Amino acid sequence: MRAKYQKRMAGLVASGLSAVALLHSPASWGQDPFPEIETPSETESQLPTAPASAADLIPLNPDPKLLDVPTTEEQVTIDLDQPITLEQALELAQRNNRDVQVAELQLQQSQSELREAEAALLPTASAQAGFTRNEILISPDTPDIPSPIPGGPVTPGVSTTGVTDTLSTSVQLSYDVFTSGQRSASIRAAEAAIRAAEDTLDTELQDLRLDVSNDYYDMQQTNELVRIAQASVDNAQRSLQDTQALERAGLGTKFDVLQAEVQLSDLQQQLTEAIGQEEITRRQLSETLSIRETATLSAADPVETAGTWPLSLEKSIALALQNRSELAEILEQRQIAQQNRRLIRGSFGPQASVSASASFAEDIGDDLSGQLGYTAGGQVTKLIFDGGATRANAKQQELSVAIAETQFANFKNLVRFQVEQNYFTLKSSFDNIQTNERAVEQAEESLRLARLRFQAGIGTQLEVSNSETDLTRAQSNLLSATIDYNRALISLQRFVGRRNIADAS
Repeated sequence: MRAKYQKRMAGLVASGLSAVALLHSPASWGQDPFPEIETPSETESQLPTAPASAADLIPLNPDPKLLDVPTTEEQVTIDLDQPITLEQALELAQRNNRDVQVAELQLQQSQSELREAEAALLPTASAQAGFTRNEILISPDTPDIPSPIPGGPVTPGVSTTGVTDTLSTSVQLSYDVFTSGQRSASIRAAEAAIRAAEDTLDTELQDLRLDVSNDYYDMQQTNELVRIAQASVDNAQRSLQDTQALERAGLGTKFDVLQAEVQLSDLQQQLTEAIGQEEITRRQLSETLSIRETATLSAADPVETAGTWPLSLEKSIALALQNRSELAEILEQRQIAQQNRRLIRGSFGPQASVSASASFAEDIGDDLSGQLGYTAGGQVTKLIFDGGATRANAKQQELSVAIAETQFANFKNLVRFQVEQNYFTLKSSFDNIQTNERAVEQAEESLRLARLRFQAGIGTQLEVSNSETDLTRAQSNLLSATIDYNRALISLQRFVGRRNIADAS
């Protein structure tokens, strides 16, 4: 595995693959502070090729048999390594993620509950049909039946004196005329529950987008760290060769050679650890996307800034407070508690209902006409005393309303903090990208000069070693700044809400 990655990363380094795209200086922070970045064309040509269409992603779909458990090694062995873009990862997640599927099913449950509550607007009707037979078999006046065998037992006489077959049917109709507001409260609570379930699904989708994006950026970052670590190993190997050549020429010392060997061993260990982290992040993304168990993923997108944020901080905060589905969900929960309180209080009010029924009975063996009848009536009930249970239950719902209002106020503060935190992170990461770009250029030039000085015999191995370390640090810092920028951008999109961002800008 290590040889495989070293070979792949060495090819990327040899081809001159850039770790990140270059950023242009903004005119001002207040106007278009994060311009779009153009990626060099040679960078894209060196990346793994992603599937061209959604149909090509079908092999990544999970096994539809949800309850099956693998029992052999072959069933869990990785047999597909698929490079995908971030947009394809988001598409797979929305299609396959189990949490989203659960939220969709819960929304369907809420819709069924509304239909159940609305059924109270209509009367209930039932029908019943029955058939009975009444037959008298034993009569004491019937003579005994002798046995056909001489001397055999005598059977008591049995005769039918009467058979009555009766068919009866009935239809009942009932309707609650007045429920003291319970019926309407139940319907409004069910409607609020649907809206809350829709908000929950929206929140789940937004969280999923954020999680998938972060997992994808993790995979990109570990990919680049492997590349940087491989480049550091290549530089250390070159320095070791130079040191050994100088020692053979009598211009170097054994101590310099040992130093170079130790540094090479340390960098090889860092490369091994980076490869292990790369494998972990690839499997983490696979788990988030709920893809087939025997498939793994790799990043097809280059590491570059993911876009710009067009809004000021103040507009971002205001839009977040309007868009956040969590705030809407809290308000719906408050509405549900209010309707439940009305529903509970309605049980203490009068309840009025009407009912009617019709019945028909016919003696099948009788030539006379059947019997037809009907009943109609109404009923009013009023709960007088229940030991305080209804009052206590209503108080619980009142407290639920107060809890929802407090949660709403608290979450508004959290929304503001989330937007501010990621906005400032976006700004600082943008500045760090520019700083680290210059640092990488300076470190590359410093390493070139240090190596020339060492080869000419006027520099030391320590200078070369320090320059290599500085270059690795500058490349890692540039990578971290770019990934942090992308994380802050996707977090802003999540915490502000993607709706109406273009209009607000």
